[in-house]
Formats: sequence, C-alpha cells, structure tokens
Amino acid sequence: MAPSVAEIQSNDSHKVENVVTKQGLPVNPVEDKGPSYPFYVPYFDLTEKFPPTEVLGQSIEFSDVGLRANPAKPNLLTPDVKLHHLSPYLGTEVHGVQLSQLSKEGLDELALFAAERKVLLFRDQDFKDIGPDRQIEIARHFGHIQRHPTSGNVKGYPDFHVVYRDAQHDFFKDYLGSDRINHTSWHSDVSYERQPAGTTFFFILDQPETGGDTLFASQVEAYNRLSTEFQKRLEGLKAIHSGVAQVELSQRLGGPVRRQPVEFEHPIVRTHPVTGEKALYINQGFTRRIVGFKQEESDFLLKFLFDHIAKGADFHIRATYQPGTVVVWDNRVTVHSATPDFSPTFRRHAVRLTPQAEIPA
Repeated sequence: MAPSVAEIQSNDSHKVENVVTKQGLPVNPVEDKGPSYPFYVPYFDLTEKFPPTEVLGQSIEFSDVGLRANPAKPNLLTPDVKLHHLSPYLGTEVHGVQLSQLSKEGLDELALFAAERKVLLFRDQDFKDIGPDRQIEIARHFGHIQRHPTSGNVKGYPDFHVVYRDAQHDFFKDYLGSDRINHTSWHSDVSYERQPAGTTFFFILDQPETGGDTLFASQVEAYNRLSTEFQKRLEGLKAIHSGVAQVELSQRLGGPVRRQPVEFEHPIVRTHPVTGEKALYINQGFTRRIVGFKQEESDFLLKFLFDHIAKGADFHIRATYQPGTVVVWDNRVTVHSATPDFSPTFRRHAVRLTPQAEIPA
C-alpha cells in the first residue's frame, strides 16, 4: 500500500517547496510546518510549459462512463450506504462508501449519480491518503485530466490543481480584487477549454472549523425556471468562453503561464449526454460575449442570466467540508463559487482533479 502523503516530506523536513513573490505567489522555499499534507502545497515553476490542450480541430477521445452504468447502482449504493439529499435539485451527502475501494462498475455508477444529483459529498474518506498515483488513476477513469495553465500544482504531478490559503498566501484576494462588497464568483471550471470539465474531484486536506464552504447552483434548474418562449430564444445561441483574463492575471502577479490562453464558443444551452437534461452553460467567470450579438445586447442578456443564476437561492446548496471530505460534482450542469469568509489566520487546503468531458452540444 502506498504511504500516506501526509508522511511524504521534502529532503529538508523543515521546508516546503513553495515560494512567495511580493504579490503572494510561491517561488522560493520558505519555512512552513503548518500544512497537514505538505506534499500538496502548491508548486509554481515559471519554466514549466504545456503543449496545447488539443490540436485545433481535433478532440480528445471521450465517452462518458455513466452511459454504461447500471441505473440501479448496486456497486455504489449498497445496502450499507446512507444518503442525505441537501436539496430537491442538487446535492447529496453519501455515507458508508469509500471511493478508493470502488470497482470500475462502481466508478461508472458514480459518474451517473453525479450527473443525476449534480453534487455529491462523501464524508470520512481515505482518498487523501492513498497517494497521488492512485488518486490520478481514479480520476482518469472519467476522462483526460486538464492541466491548469496558471494555478499551483504538485511538483512532478501537474494533473493536480491546488487550492491553498493561509495568513501568508491569499491569492483569492488578488484574483477578485480587494474593492468588492462580496467575493462570490460563480463559475464552471475551465469552461474556456474546447472540452471543458465533466465529473470533477475535490478533496479536503485542511479546513477552518467554520467558513470556507462552496456554493453550488443547478444549471439544469436555472434553465427549467425560464419560460418556454425564453428557452426557445436561447436555443442555438453560442457564447465565447475565455481563459485570457486568467493568464493575464498570472502574468501580472509574476506567476506561470504554462500554455497560451484559449477561447472557444459553446452553446448557451447544452444537453447532458447521459441524463439528456438541458442546462444553461454560461458563467460569470469565463463567459465573455454572445456570438452574433452587439456588445450592448450581449451584456444585457448575459447580465440577466448571471443575475438569475446568482439569485436562485432555491436551486443552490452550500457544501460544507471537513478534512477527509471528497466532493464529486458534474461541472457540465452546475456552477459554483468559493466563500472566502474565514479569517486568513486559518489554513484552507484542498486539491482538485479535473477530467475533461465532451465538446458541449
């Protein structure tokens, strides 16, 4: 069995390979004995470069494993499993199953269940202790893992996207700016990719006792709330999703740019390949403009849709975490926002693995 990653240290046990520029991005080793899992402290190599995600005009081979799942989910939802639904529209807490022990059939059923319930919260998991190779192996069952162009990853493991904040590191403040009334920022991860994220994993290593939750919204229910006539008007429209601003921010902060930014057009309404549900596919983080509309027209319609999604508290949930929690959600039919409401004196540390799905249609 692989050792716990909590036991994996650098050659100097008093140091973590992480650095800090004046803007707060890691670049040189600093002493930090705090993280429970120092192996996963974000690593930034300014010389690290990735090839384009895919050759223009070609796609990464993908077939949703949920299509072959047994709808009864006997390998996932065994008699010992207990479910607690957080909302009629999305969100289920799952107790009594270890993700690391699921068979291939169980993982197929996990993809189906995540598509149906949108967000799944698994408590008391050993996932954080099974080692990076096994973690990546499980995530790859769901698709090719996106390697982030600017975020912190793990040295030697660029598949990981590390979320980290403590008293010395507060990238979120720089990302959103310090002059905002609130820091809610709804988005779907890496929607600017030609093949954006599908079934996504997020595991918690350090978490404040209160705060640091994630808001999730159902894009399926957001679509369903619109009138039939309005839904018809959205059909066939496409919007541009852009990673340019994300890369430009990293450049301003002295961070890495591992791959040149991309922009792609995606339908404003997409259909999930497994459930057949229609969902809005726009988000405030990366959606920039509706194709074929003049700027004022595009701004007007996108603002309406962004407000509709953000104000829909009756199709939102607030996911709470503890160390050992693993969140599995479907990025195709949800948006989410961090809630950086905890004191910077507390450490929050989590890791995301982001398999890519189909070209939105």
